[in-house]
Amino acid sequence: MLPPLTALTLALTATAAVAAPSDQPGGTSGVLDSRALDELQQRASEVQRGLQDQQDEVVEARAALAEAERAVAEAEAVLTDAEGELAGYQGVVARYASAVYRDSGALTPLTLLLSGGDPGDVLAAMGFLEVVDRHAAGVIGAAEQQRRAAVEQQRQAAAALEQARARADEVGAQVARLEAAASAVTEELDAALGAVDRQLAALQQEQVEVNERTAASWRAYVDQLRAAGLDAVPAALLRDPAAGLPVPLVPVGAGNGGAQRGAGQLPGQPTSLLVLPAETLTAVTAAMDALGLPYAPGTAGPESWDCGSLVQAVYGRAGIQLPGDQAALFASTSPVAPADVLPGDLVFLGTAEAGLGHVGIALDPATMLAADARAGAVVVRTLPAEQLIGVGRPSLGQRPAADVPGPTGGALRMECGNTVYPPSYDGGRQWGGYPNGLIPPSALCPIGVGNHSLRCDAAAAYRALSAAYAAQFGRPLCITDSYRTYGAQVKLYGEKPALAAVPGTSNHGWGLAVDLCGGVERFGTAQFAWMKANAGRFGWLHPTWADQGNGREEPWHWEYAAT
Repeated sequence: MLPPLTALTLALTATAAVAAPSDQPGGTSGVLDSRALDELQQRASEVQRGLQDQQDEVVEARAALAEAERAVAEAEAVLTDAEGELAGYQGVVARYASAVYRDSGALTPLTLLLSGGDPGDVLAAMGFLEVVDRHAAGVIGAAEQQRRAAVEQQRQAAAALEQARARADEVGAQVARLEAAASAVTEELDAALGAVDRQLAALQQEQVEVNERTAASWRAYVDQLRAAGLDAVPAALLRDPAAGLPVPLVPVGAGNGGAQRGAGQLPGQPTSLLVLPAETLTAVTAAMDALGLPYAPGTAGPESWDCGSLVQAVYGRAGIQLPGDQAALFASTSPVAPADVLPGDLVFLGTAEAGLGHVGIALDPATMLAADARAGAVVVRTLPAEQLIGVGRPSLGQRPAADVPGPTGGALRMECGNTVYPPSYDGGRQWGGYPNGLIPPSALCPIGVGNHSLRCDAAAAYRALSAAYAAQFGRPLCITDSYRTYGAQVKLYGEKPALAAVPGTSNHGWGLAVDLCGGVERFGTAQFAWMKANAGRFGWLHPTWADQGNGREEPWHWEYAAT
């Protein structure tokens, strides 16, 4: 009768405390369970809706004011032209009068008769004078009418301008009241958020301690094997218990009553010592060394990992070649029964709706190590039995490709424990249960430049993008803005209400957007062209609304799409 797994001495499980998934940094449960914060956020949402409702009125009022100012300027120009034309005609008449005075009297029909000229010439001259007088009077009269019309146009334009100014002032006053309310609630939110941040920081510290205790327990277990001379048993010698195991090892019992492949045990009293292949020991030890590093989708170390690349890298270090994504790992890793899970096994999590959603490395039947998207880091966490859809043992080699459970019923797929949204060129999505602009600083990660920070996966991707940019241009990316708090959004909206996003809606408030400089801020530069061609490889995109010709041209603004 083979001894059951529960009878084995697993130093790992003897001392390692495990943090529940809901307690992971970046998780949602228990972190924002604050009634005061919920009420404050409700008030902030009401202010936000008010500002959104006013946004169109602000734009319309500013446009109407600009149009009224243009109309006044146009009317003043028309009046100036009309007055100039009238003055010109009046000057001609004045010069005529001056000439008459200088020549000793006006030329009239009587003076013509007294001149004694030819009667026919006199009559012709008299007709000419009448025509000249009528024309002069008509020209001056028309010019005066144009001047009066221009004066009326100016009066109407000035009245419209006054009305537009009054409307703009009214809308401005309404916005000012809303901004004051936003500022007031921001102060209260900052205080409440400080308490939440301290709570999250405490949870993160607990996670660090869990990671450290687990790593210490693992090292103690490896030391036990080393002391017994059993820390270098190759996987090939443990694959077939029926053919015999190295002396003095005996098989490990399986749930079906048989013997497990890929492990052995050293009999002892009161318990036995589990013996794992040297390759598994190397892989798990390497995974322990990665604890605390940030999670970032699509990355493969050494600064950040996703769940598949971490598994691939640590087993690759042990000489076992594996694919680097969760689906390919599920399809190719030799399966074992969930009841027979051992340290170093790959555990695959998922649901009926979403299909396969995560892969990690088992540490015991209730604990796993993973680059976890929800935690935003490589962490030790519980292994949720209700989500376990498969177990694979890399030391047994690969199997023929198997079908991978996928999403059903239109559900979105999961990757490394987090929902994967379709690639977006128009903004990020809410995450972590945090309100926009009210994310605890502890839930963000620095990008290594000033005080700038982003969501941890975005920060890791930004650092990788900046390194690639530096390789091309000899200097890292220049950045002017990253995560923007709710209070900062309120301030910016107060300064530029027609241009800035309504507070609580900016992608900067999700920690998923940056504003860049150093040449990237101008269309047509080599720096901008490089970003357009290469940023997508790191998950960063230039949103379509900010593209050239789309109304709001912002070459400096880039967003993390998490693809």
